[in-house]
Amino acid sequence: MNRLAAVFHRVRDRGQAALVPFLTAGDPDLALSRELVRAAVDAGADILELGVPFSDPMADGPVLQRAATRALAAGTTVPRVLELVAELRREVAVPIVLFGYFNPFFRYGVEALARDGAQAGVDGILCVDLPHEEAAELRGAVRRQGLDLIALLAPTTPLDRARRIAAAASGFLYFVSVLGVTGGRSALPAELPRRVAAVRTVTDLPIGVGFGVQQPEQAAWVAGFADAVIVGSAIAARLEGLPPAARPAECRRFLASLRDAMRSARRSGV
Repeated sequence: MNRLAAVFHRVRDRGQAALVPFLTAGDPDLALSRELVRAAVDAGADILELGVPFSDPMADGPVLQRAATRALAAGTTVPRVLELVAELRREVAVPIVLFGYFNPFFRYGVEALARDGAQAGVDGILCVDLPHEEAAELRGAVRRQGLDLIALLAPTTPLDRARRIAAAASGFLYFVSVLGVTGGRSALPAELPRRVAAVRTVTDLPIGVGFGVQQPEQAAWVAGFADAVIVGSAIAARLEGLPPAARPAECRRFLASLRDAMRSARRSGV
């Protein structure tokens, strides 16, 4: 059982959902990224998503676009993100998923990315802009290294297509809660539990929900029907206006508030 599978097995045994924070690697620099990861783990993060910055992050809203711009300005590249993962592996046991766009992965080389990612301690890769029909090369490279390729599902994905995507995915499925780009929402769609339940009829993979979660109450609600709650923009929005030295403590405080709320969630339909 790999690290991702072990996490979902553990949280399900507890009747809970996994907390999955997203942090843009290198924002504002790699040294602070290490501190933020440590803070997230201290706060109860079960899985970490590390964003590989890209100059045209079309799935991201303004908050994460700014984070990517700062990371690129600091010189963050795919090799440096992998170095960060290798450093984190000396002290962090939680699964790490690289979240990125295909352009940087393609330029690095998909075989090299999978090989070097596995050596560094990466557990999975999520390529946000690579359609299922065009992912065979990356999927094969990832599988040969024993890594998971996490797939995205949109609210508009037909169930037959969701079945095909899920059959080729591993680790977990990332269900996008709302149409549009990343960013906090004052309210999440009321039909979200029904949509997640429909996906469960075509796969046994765990389902994580992301895009839009920004408050503990929302995290608790999503934890009631999903296997993981994924939070990114809400973290970045709270941190970007703070002095760097104050950011790890705020990251820890905010994620702990989400974790506490999620522990009280009443599970249904899982």
